[in-house]
Amino acid sequence: MSKITLLIHCPDASGIIASVTSFIYDHKGNIIYIDQYVDVENKIFFMRLESEFAEKTEIGVIKEQFRNKIGERYQMTWQMYTAGAPLKMAIFVSKYDHCLYDILGRYKSGELDVTIPMIISNHEDLKPIAESFDIPFYPVPVLKGKKEEAEARHLELLQKEKIDLIVLARYMQIIPPNLIRAFPNRIINIHHSFLPAFAGAKPYHMAYKRGVKIIGATSHYVTEELDAGPIIEQDISRISHSHSIKDLILKGRDLEKIVLARGIKLHISRKTLVYNNKTIIFI
Repeated sequence: MSKITLLIHCPDASGIIASVTSFIYDHKGNIIYIDQYVDVENKIFFMRLESEFAEKTEIGVIKEQFRNKIGERYQMTWQMYTAGAPLKMAIFVSKYDHCLYDILGRYKSGELDVTIPMIISNHEDLKPIAESFDIPFYPVPVLKGKKEEAEARHLELLQKEKIDLIVLARYMQIIPPNLIRAFPNRIINIHHSFLPAFAGAKPYHMAYKRGVKIIGATSHYVTEELDAGPIIEQDISRISHSHSIKDLILKGRDLEKIVLARGIKLHISRKTLVYNNKTIIFI
């Protein structure tokens, strides 16, 4: 039995669902999940569909037939995925270790259906963590005046291992445009949700002085506009005057771990669809 996941967005029109489901039926597929959403304001149709096929299917043939019979007729942008080998995920880190530990713990327990061929860092501080999980660690310094060399090394490593997804687990460097273009909507970042009000090195200290009542975290796809990519997942925690700066930082780190893990899971499950600078999340 084989499984196919289909993600679609196109101008809204009558008959789309009927045409797609009939196509699956005609190819002896059984639909096990379907969800759709219409952006009424912009008249855009979105859909996610999972189907199983009792007989072995040739994905290349199905893709070609879908393109000719359905995709072109409705001017669709679509992706079709098979349930094959797990995605290859690279992790970028700097010196903060909380997100890295959380990801590797989930990975080791089988919670994340990925392989992790490498951890890349601009420092060597977290190398012992990578070694304890038996994952190759590559230190790539990002030095002033030599950032192009670091970028070239990153691309070399990622292409060599045929990486599908990059996760920035508190990687404290700006991702260069060439790397973003090489992995469109395939680089996930995590940051606190105080931006843009409390930017800089000590956002929790600034937020504490202002007496904020909630703290949060945001995971998003990386674009060339810093920290402004399509949002995948968010969460918050309420705080009060009784919480110290240390309390805020610890709560913030807990949120970062949870929100980043959720974002990774949504991506590897093919439940995210990016349109313009917005995500449609299918649950």
